[in-house]
Amino acid sequence: MVNLESLDLSQNNLTGEIPTSLISLSHLKYFNVSFNHLHGKIPENGSFLKFTIESFMSNEGFCGGPAHLRLLPCPNNSPQASRRKRFPRFAYILLPTALTVFAVIIFELVLIMAQRRSRNHAQTNPLPPTAHERISYYDLVHATNDFGESNMIAKGSYGSVYKGVLRDGSILAIKVFNLQVEGAFKSFDSECEVLRNIRHRNLVKVIGSCSNLDFRALVLEYLPNGSLERWLYSHNYFLDFRQRLNIVIDVATALDYLHHGYSSPIVHCDLKPSNVLLDQDMTGHVGDFGIAKLLSGGESKAMTNTLATIGYIAPEYGSEGKVSRKCDVYSFGILLMETFSRKKPTDEMFTEDCGLKDWVRHLLQNPELDLVDHNLITPPDENSTTIVQCIFKIMEMAVTCTVKSPEERIDIKDALNELKNIKVQFLSK
Repeated sequence: MVNLESLDLSQNNLTGEIPTSLISLSHLKYFNVSFNHLHGKIPENGSFLKFTIESFMSNEGFCGGPAHLRLLPCPNNSPQASRRKRFPRFAYILLPTALTVFAVIIFELVLIMAQRRSRNHAQTNPLPPTAHERISYYDLVHATNDFGESNMIAKGSYGSVYKGVLRDGSILAIKVFNLQVEGAFKSFDSECEVLRNIRHRNLVKVIGSCSNLDFRALVLEYLPNGSLERWLYSHNYFLDFRQRLNIVIDVATALDYLHHGYSSPIVHCDLKPSNVLLDQDMTGHVGDFGIAKLLSGGESKAMTNTLATIGYIAPEYGSEGKVSRKCDVYSFGILLMETFSRKKPTDEMFTEDCGLKDWVRHLLQNPELDLVDHNLITPPDENSTTIVQCIFKIMEMAVTCTVKSPEERIDIKDALNELKNIKVQFLSK
């Protein structure tokens, strides 16, 4: 028993106090008694010096313990003190012995259960967790090397995303919400609500979640090729015209499903290249539904807070908080312009009076090659002319996606069909 390294007794309806005899387990690296009905003093020595508050949260009332836990000191009339007054002297000999025996019995049971689980795992060769499975905090800590910086693959407004490897070898992405940031709880709840039932090949798949008193995380499908933004702007990556066209078709397909393929329309509200992730086959998947909206009972919704990204946000959403499917159409138009020109809407060359969409609209009056990312046509080859013609058509459609009036913007279904026609034109030549 002295070599025990892990003990997880969380959510077991345990009562009473933590036996002080556990201090003798010098090899104990992980300890969790959260979500029980325990109380009393937390041991202050041994392995307990390195356990965090997450190990003890959601109980009836702990006190004392190591200083880093920041718990109130135990009162003089604590259960320990009252027992000293009530119990005869021989109890001081028998009680620690009984507690030690009790702890050993618990450890034996835990080890037997663990061995059985291990044997079952070896026999069944399990697949990765199924959708929306509850995954323990300890599993996530182990999978991400304690949420180490070397495992971090992205950082956003509400938290960070880590690459994680489960014990069975499954590679996942773990989105951990920073609950110190205002709106993080709401963002987690929003993603859970939106992603609860939707399934589509061009949406990032949710595997499961982990939620307790002061921790929220979503466990997502890991997409090894990162974001569209990385492929557009990193010198180590390059997407040719066909790849970019396929990716924006994937994005339009995902939006068409969100807008028309579900009982209540879903508006993503924050579409941009960093939220388009690519799998091993360079297929696009739309992710990050932290501010998405369900339009139940209507075609639009009024919001008091606008949280979308500057440069991609529709005018009516930014100024009036009006959310509709046409907000996503606007953002998609900006994404099209950026993908094929390789110019961000927040680029220093743009001003409040002349943004990316104004620049594109102006250059389309007398189509110029400045509209086109030169990497797509350098060096020139037999496809260069066709590529330029296709990009001009894409930019014309992007302009119709970004007109000021939502009613005058095209539907995402029409945009998708036009992109498919452009792909046919490109392949035919």
